[in-house]
Amino acid sequence: MRILIATVTAGAGHLQAAAALEEAWRAARPGDTVERVDVLDFVSKLSRKLYSEGYVKVIDHAPELYAHLFKKTDSPALMRKLTRVRRSFAGRANAKFVKHVKAFRPDVMLCTHFLPLEITGAMLTKDPAFGPFTACVVTDFEAHALWMEPSVNLYCVAAEETKARLVARGVKPEEVVVTGIPVAAKFAQPVDAVAVRKAYGLRDDLPTLLVLSGGFGMGPVAEILTELDKLPTPLQTLVVAGRNEELRLDLAAQDRKHPTHVLGFVRNMHELMTIADLLITKPGGLTTSEALALGRPLFILNPIPGQEAANSDFLLQHGAAEKANRIEDLPFRLGKLLGSKKLAAMAHAAKELGKPTAARDVCHAVASRCAR
Repeated sequence: MRILIATVTAGAGHLQAAAALEEAWRAARPGDTVERVDVLDFVSKLSRKLYSEGYVKVIDHAPELYAHLFKKTDSPALMRKLTRVRRSFAGRANAKFVKHVKAFRPDVMLCTHFLPLEITGAMLTKDPAFGPFTACVVTDFEAHALWMEPSVNLYCVAAEETKARLVARGVKPEEVVVTGIPVAAKFAQPVDAVAVRKAYGLRDDLPTLLVLSGGFGMGPVAEILTELDKLPTPLQTLVVAGRNEELRLDLAAQDRKHPTHVLGFVRNMHELMTIADLLITKPGGLTTSEALALGRPLFILNPIPGQEAANSDFLLQHGAAEKANRIEDLPFRLGKLLGSKKLAAMAHAAKELGKPTAARDVCHAVASRCAR
């Protein structure tokens, strides 16, 4: 079979999910032809910049506006009314991608963003004979109405709650399968925690906090570290600044009360999460799924209104996370949590929720349905 995995650069999570699916499909079916593409690679540099950077800037500078748009567009009835308009615009604006898809002739399309779904719908409108099996891989714990496209044959979702939401909104139950959000295979493999701790010069007798800023290096990381210094409890901290080199250099130049190791972009997140007692992070779908796959509890700060707020609600409901709306609350909240029975219970809850084989399960679900 010919497999096209389509994604969009709008936050790092969509890209990571697509990469995990490519890895899993190649491992399961090495004889198939697999290609992973970013829709934005087929548009002008200006359009790419506006789409990818615009998303980040709106979230960073106008989260209330993003929350308003998220809520207003989360209406299946509205999306159904706009199907023709969305498809028409998506098809015209992404003509080069349409041409590429036609040339590739996929038997299966795995989409980790809603934009490729709209483009596929547009292609079906013009050519009903164009009919790859289309799987929508939702990368958050709540499925926004934008993910709902009539051309989808199968929805692969994070949890039973996600499936229930789609079914309540009109999707047939047999068209939704709970697989989890795809994560790389290394999140299902054992890690030598002792060796990793030694490599970073970490002590075995201190709790380890992992502070994540996301792939783009967003969030109030400096403020978080300032508050952690107020904790009387001895601890050590690993900080991942992502691709924000300016942030990494700034943080590395500062003195801290507690031992602090500042890293840039890393490729061993599975190792860092494994040795952490607690993650302090925004609850993006992929970061959350990686943490759950390893049974790591989370402490959530300032989730982005919309999908991250929904992810936060899911984690809190299942006891895998705690949340603070104000950074200044960190010292008190963490002081009570570190070393407590509650932290151990959170880790257990996280492990129960984790789906480390999600990428493999998505591929199996799609392949088995195609075989029928």
